[in-house]
Amino acid sequence: MPTTTASAVCTTVGNNILLRLTSGERDVKLKALRELKNQIIGNRTKKLSFLKLGAVPAVAGILSDAVSAVDVADNDENDRIVKDIIVQSAAVLGSFACGFEAGVRAVLDAGADILIQRGCLVEEMPLLKSYMEVVDAGARSLKMIYQSKMAPKYDFLQEENMEFLLSLLNNESENVSGLGASIISHSCKTSLEQKLLFDAGVLKRLTSLLGGSLIQRDASLESIATIFKNNPEVVSQFVGPDTGRTLSCIIEIVKDRFARTRLLASLCLIVIRNASPCYLQDVGIKTKLINNLLELLDDPGRVGDEASFAFSSLIAEKEDMQKLAFEVNGVDKLYNHLQKGSLHPRRFEGILLALADMCSKLECCRSRCLSLQVLKLVVDALAHDSSDVRSAACMCLRSVSRSIKNLSAGSFMNETIVIPLVRLLDDTSTAVQVAALGAISNIVVDFTTRRSTFIRLGGVKLLVQLSKSMDSTIRLNALRALRNLIFLAEDKCKEEIFMELTASLLASLICDPEPSVQEQALALVRNLVDGRINSVEYIFAEDGIILDAVGRQLRIASKAEIEIQGMYVLGNVATGKESHKEAVMDQLLLRAENKAQSCIIKFLQSNDSRLRTAAVWAVLNLTCSSSPGSSGRLVKLHDAGIVSHVKNMVNDPCLDVKLRVKTALEQFNSFDDSLV
Repeated sequence: MPTTTASAVCTTVGNNILLRLTSGERDVKLKALRELKNQIIGNRTKKLSFLKLGAVPAVAGILSDAVSAVDVADNDENDRIVKDIIVQSAAVLGSFACGFEAGVRAVLDAGADILIQRGCLVEEMPLLKSYMEVVDAGARSLKMIYQSKMAPKYDFLQEENMEFLLSLLNNESENVSGLGASIISHSCKTSLEQKLLFDAGVLKRLTSLLGGSLIQRDASLESIATIFKNNPEVVSQFVGPDTGRTLSCIIEIVKDRFARTRLLASLCLIVIRNASPCYLQDVGIKTKLINNLLELLDDPGRVGDEASFAFSSLIAEKEDMQKLAFEVNGVDKLYNHLQKGSLHPRRFEGILLALADMCSKLECCRSRCLSLQVLKLVVDALAHDSSDVRSAACMCLRSVSRSIKNLSAGSFMNETIVIPLVRLLDDTSTAVQVAALGAISNIVVDFTTRRSTFIRLGGVKLLVQLSKSMDSTIRLNALRALRNLIFLAEDKCKEEIFMELTASLLASLICDPEPSVQEQALALVRNLVDGRINSVEYIFAEDGIILDAVGRQLRIASKAEIEIQGMYVLGNVATGKESHKEAVMDQLLLRAENKAQSCIIKFLQSNDSRLRTAAVWAVLNLTCSSSPGSSGRLVKLHDAGIVSHVKNMVNDPCLDVKLRVKTALEQFNSFDDSLV
């Protein structure tokens, strides 16, 4: 006989419940709502099944009818059933939305969020609001909706909305005040909104909730952090003499017995310090924060998953915090968690990112990672199923490989590391590709002769392919990796890379629509033509298409970084043969259309000392006294007004420029005085 599948049984039960939801008898409808709620709570599979059956629109309709049927003048048993239907409808809709994005979308599409707010929380229904379970049910459901990124953004600019928000925060119910806090955490995104909330007295109310229940305390901490985030003005107004007690209270909560509360209090303090570094400078407080977050990694749940991300936000780009973390054995503790294996992807990602931040500046952290053999675990993570973990592993490898000592020893340019990295260049995730390119950019700056390993494994072919990507971020990072790969490379290595790149591709990248890509392309060419004279020849391939592109960019560029790289390209070419020097002269003395002067005069007058330095270097290389054509070039430079500009720079405020100018003047003086 045929067997009945679990799916068929579920569908049958679901259809039966939905049928009873349409009953004209309120008792039957109420029981069906309770049964539906019990079916879906904590069960994503059943939520999805009931979504397909159209349960959400049906329940939203029941809620709408019940709200309309409330008789504010009658308090009989029938009215009580209607209110119970409202409570159960709100609970069902909230359950669909809880941790289930498809459920949130269905609830929003049915307009149920507006129905819940109007039916359970508005002031116009005083009798309904006298039933606290109605208010609580509505608040709980809306909180679940506002925990999703899909929830509608609350408009704080409307006066009535701000009044409603304050009424929520001032409500004695922890669910209602918690809803107000959740709305802030979800919707407050701009500095204007933060200022409006502060001016409306929202922060004062939130700080008063720190002494409330666990739910109120946690919701308040999250909202306070949201209002403070990246807003030093609000922080400075809050962390004043009158509110110092509140700050002390948050510091004290870091020692709370509940792990989630400790995490939220830590995040609040981190946001304050990141927005205004002048606060929370006490070493004891900073150490307490670091230790607290490292301890929270032991939590087996979501708190442990998120603790490493909070730790990263505390120490990122802050050498003093990284040093404190190292002193309390932060690297060892993070490594111990990595060793446990079978980590949740979110936790795995966070620990790798925390290690990346710890190793971003300090050599002691990198050395400790290498001595603990963290690298093996990081390399294994490059093949993880989660793209976020793969990306984090690349970032960690990038930070650890910043060690010049270990780069010089060739510690990273081996097949164990290079093979999985090269594979990631073809990853389906753009974020992983960009992260892999970042790691490769460091690793290929290998001060040994091992670059051939990367080339042999197909790395250059993939980098060149990525330099043609439609995504400018990928083009940028691919060029940066190629630039570093070619830095001080041997002739054979340069030749292999140039054969893959081709002169026409380099010329097109120099003229890329994105200025940052132009800069990296020029930096690549700068490294390509640096060194022996035969390296300079690359720029003249295909009838000098690269040199023409460089000159064109120098005449039209408006970004100093592009001009600096371009001038160093010409400066390097000017170290070559006479023909090379003359080609540079042609580019430098050529005026752009509608321009009264050549680009080099503009660069010598630049406010950017780096650009002035690059320009003087080019003049130096063009007028080297050992070169037979230097006197002729000096005459041309003199006639173009360039020599007089160099002479006027003798007291340049930048020491580097001043030294280069002194050398240039000595070269000028070695020629006949009539030339200068």
